[in-house]
Amino acid sequence: MESPLALYRRYRPETFQEVIGQEHVTEPLRAALANNRVNHAYLFSGPRGCGKTTSARILARALNCELAPVADPCGECDSCVDLARGGPGSIDVIEIDAASHGGVDDARDLREKAFFAPVRSRYKVYIIDEAHMVTTQGFNALLKLVEEPPPHLRFIFATTEPDKVIPTIRSRTHHYPFRLIPPRLLSSYLTELCAQEGVSIEAAALPLVVRAGAGSARDTLSVLDQLLGGAGAEGVTYALASGLLGYTPDTLLDEVVDAFAAGDGSAVFGVVDKVIETGQDPRRFTEDLLRRLRDLVIVSAVPDAPASGLIDVSEDQGERLVSQAARFGAAELTRAADLVATGLTEMRGATAPRLLLELICARVLLPGADHSTDGVLARLDRLERRAAISGTPSPEPAAPPVPAQDRPAQARPAPREPEPVPTPAPAVTPPPAREPVSATPPAPTAPPVQVVPEQPAADPVPEPAAAPAAEPAAPEAPAATAGSSTLSLVDVRRLWPDIVEATKQRRRVTWIHLTQHAQVVAVDARTLTLGFSNGGARESFDNGGSSEIVRQAAIDVVGADWKVETIVDPGASADVPPPAAAPTPEPAPPRPAPPVARDEVEAPPAWLSDDDGGDPPREPERPGPESVNAAREAILTTRPAGADRSQAPGLAEADADAHPDDLDADSDELGGADLLARELGAQVIEEIPHS
Repeated sequence: MESPLALYRRYRPETFQEVIGQEHVTEPLRAALANNRVNHAYLFSGPRGCGKTTSARILARALNCELAPVADPCGECDSCVDLARGGPGSIDVIEIDAASHGGVDDARDLREKAFFAPVRSRYKVYIIDEAHMVTTQGFNALLKLVEEPPPHLRFIFATTEPDKVIPTIRSRTHHYPFRLIPPRLLSSYLTELCAQEGVSIEAAALPLVVRAGAGSARDTLSVLDQLLGGAGAEGVTYALASGLLGYTPDTLLDEVVDAFAAGDGSAVFGVVDKVIETGQDPRRFTEDLLRRLRDLVIVSAVPDAPASGLIDVSEDQGERLVSQAARFGAAELTRAADLVATGLTEMRGATAPRLLLELICARVLLPGADHSTDGVLARLDRLERRAAISGTPSPEPAAPPVPAQDRPAQARPAPREPEPVPTPAPAVTPPPAREPVSATPPAPTAPPVQVVPEQPAADPVPEPAAAPAAEPAAPEAPAATAGSSTLSLVDVRRLWPDIVEATKQRRRVTWIHLTQHAQVVAVDARTLTLGFSNGGARESFDNGGSSEIVRQAAIDVVGADWKVETIVDPGASADVPPPAAAPTPEPAPPRPAPPVARDEVEAPPAWLSDDDGGDPPREPERPGPESVNAAREAILTTRPAGADRSQAPGLAEADADAHPDDLDADSDELGGADLLARELGAQVIEEIPHS
């Protein structure tokens, strides 16, 4: 059993109506045939495989049809049968390949035979293919014959380069330029052919076949013939087409585009590594990436481009393009496409294409390093997109109207106003607390005198007015979190630095955990999952109530009320590196406390008092740990509950930038050792005095 002919030979058109995509040529030719106004010489030009030679054969059949003049050959007469698809051919229709018969001797031989009358048909037709290969001497030898041929002679020149046909010949012909076939028309044509062949083809594979054919009907049918030959029982699949044709799979393109949108350099360079490890050509990958960015630019400008047919993609691919374009700004997409196009030009002939591909990706990822107009617009697009995702007019959280570090010291306890701590009553308690500290305090001591004047200054008089100003923001948080979040993992990772910064204003320990040990590993409508590098960090995070801090920060920044869950992920690393001037993770050391006691407490400790009224010793004996701790407790009990911490430098440094809701702030007025023991379970080793 003989093998079937190639598709482009089996489905070669036999009439002008069967020629696709060349209506601007076939319709005038059909009109000229029907009106019997056919010229003696024609020049068909255009890209390869677009129907020039086929149209020349159809024209020859129509000229020699027994029903002529007729627009289309009848297909039943002897001439039509001889010139039909698979027919033996006609002695009166001569096809000459000018690539091998373009010399002057061939032209002279043609000129001698052309004067003989046709054997069976009305006209003797010469179809000269690849006419641009005819030499200048050959054209000059044919010039007189083409200019004044005998009545029975017709010439049809077919060429891909009409400029190489000498002007004297070109001016004596009717020129019909053929064009490339539109992709959508080719797609529908291939679908019909597959139905006739009885082979199914996936919708996602059709654009790949059309793209490989590059608008040429013959090349496209050759590619389809190859895929049909290698198809299995499931037909022509996308995986088969992308593998055989060498195109980048859509999964890799989707992955790298999502990584660009999220600014995830690790994912971008991971895709580059996959391209190299799977043996794909970096140049082809760059070309496919540029084509994808071009589609996204069009979709960004025309959101319904996939549905309207402006972009020839499948339905599911069109939905993905719309989703991806929404994550970019127009300026950011244009800048990325320009960088990839420039890099693709540089990659041609390069000896290290992978290196150039990685440099292209690095430039796309870093709009901040681009000081041109495109770079500035790309950064502006990112800020606007972040504000649109979070639902706030600016990327900064709107809950705290004034940063904690800019507030006056007496205004910080404002959010804790419902608690009964800042009341004038504790002013009575300092004297009993100081009694066990000072060994021999004089009866009319100054401390009660100094505490009383400080009471009005420490009492936050403007608190009642400041508290209602901050109250309206609180009822809005539940409204923002009433619905479930629709943010993807990419969106959350893009907004994660703002959430972490919001936790810094609430609780420092939580901020330290997030910047050093945690990263976002998963998110859905209700749950945010954090991965910790070790079990100890995770246990400290959970036991310290940091989950609630992260939840409140997410409400303020993103407007999503997530349940925060934690897991141990050994490969986890902090998504947000701490800034260069990050504060120390431990609370303020208690060592500055003794100097504070000497400045703030008028009654000196027993070891500094001069009992005998003599001169104080030059080098007093160094106090022991018990005396230091006692002095520290005296300071904490002497200072009123509402006193301004700026009066105590050591304590002011510890809580200078603490948020009013910071659970790590020394709101219980504990000492440094007790605060470390309560929060971190640490035990302070007492300092051994030197003899």
